[in-house]
Amino acid sequence: MLRTLRSVLRFRPLEVRAADRRLRAAANVADYRNLARRRLPRGVFDYVDGGAEDELSLRRNTAAFQRLEFRPRVLCDVSAVDTSTTLLGRRLPVPIVLAPTGFTRIVTPGGELDVARAAARAGLPYTLSTMATRSIEQVAAVSDGPKWFQVYVWRDRGLAKDMLARAAAAGYEAIVLTVDTAVLGRRERDVRHGFTLPPKVGLGTLLDGALHPGWTWNFVRSEPITFANVAGTAGMAGIDGSSAVTLADYINGQFDPSLSWRDLDWFRGQWDRHIVLKGVQTVEDARIAADSAVGAIALSNHGGRQLDGAPPPLELVAEVAAAVGDRAEIICDGGVRRGSDVVKAIALGARACMIGRAYLYGLAVAGEPGVDSVLEMLAADMRRTMSLTGCQSVADLDPRLVRWRPAGP
Repeated sequence: MLRTLRSVLRFRPLEVRAADRRLRAAANVADYRNLARRRLPRGVFDYVDGGAEDELSLRRNTAAFQRLEFRPRVLCDVSAVDTSTTLLGRRLPVPIVLAPTGFTRIVTPGGELDVARAAARAGLPYTLSTMATRSIEQVAAVSDGPKWFQVYVWRDRGLAKDMLARAAAAGYEAIVLTVDTAVLGRRERDVRHGFTLPPKVGLGTLLDGALHPGWTWNFVRSEPITFANVAGTAGMAGIDGSSAVTLADYINGQFDPSLSWRDLDWFRGQWDRHIVLKGVQTVEDARIAADSAVGAIALSNHGGRQLDGAPPPLELVAEVAAAVGDRAEIICDGGVRRGSDVVKAIALGARACMIGRAYLYGLAVAGEPGVDSVLEMLAADMRRTMSLTGCQSVADLDPRLVRWRPAGP
């Protein structure tokens, strides 16, 4: 009996670090989300996880991928599967771009630097947000990988011009012009928590922090959080960025609701590299964007955080691809949780997908290694899905591979 037990008993190596144990416990992005929910204070988690109003668009973004099923082919030679593609002239190992996410240091002290290093190791573009808590230069100093800079359109064009010049000097390859923020969406989870950016400490915050001591200890030991790309910048209308709360108020008043297609010409005058237009949500606007000669169109509803009831990006991909042709590359942004989701979007006509929440969940669970793990997981998912559908390369992914399921159970 003892000999039989010895022959079958297997014990995992003991993981000393808590982060390593958490990584081992996660089998998919949904697991990372559940672990992140437990590790982060409720207000912080809901800032990352939540959407606008009734969160219809937030839920539909992921549900759209579930409504699209595969039509796998069999007896295909998939002994050598190639997941690589090109995007804006650069070869990528998988068709994934790390989307811009504001205020990333609210998740872990390393914030954007952790994400940028992980993206560089994976050979994938990392998009730094205007609302980042690490600066253009700080990210460039730790990452030799492809870097994009996301731009909001400010009333203060001098500030925008300064940031574009800094991004160019630091070697960023593209700007991502976000066009769906004429005003900020109403994110009601944040309203319920009284959550502000930067955070204000009150009794509820203290109690929530006491229930999440790991996050709280890291937070109080770290340097103060500010919007690093605009703090201390000349032309801040008398605001020097020393007070993060005041700076946030200034930024909220800087979104320009008068933005129009004519403003693209101004950006071209300041930026001679690739321009990605993010926030396109109709075929009509996609056509105008292609006519305006942007490098890529990111179909996006801002992760369901702006207009609730906006269409899921995946449902737009095929129609936009037919309308745009080869005049602009298409990026599908929103709802990606598995590598199989990326395969589906590419099959419909996208060139790549953006991910945001997926890597933030990994960051919350284990910091930089958590981001590594999520990226590796998505790449492995994609390779396995291509093998099981009989596809050797990204070029094999076309509309014949998928079909929409009829409405119903």
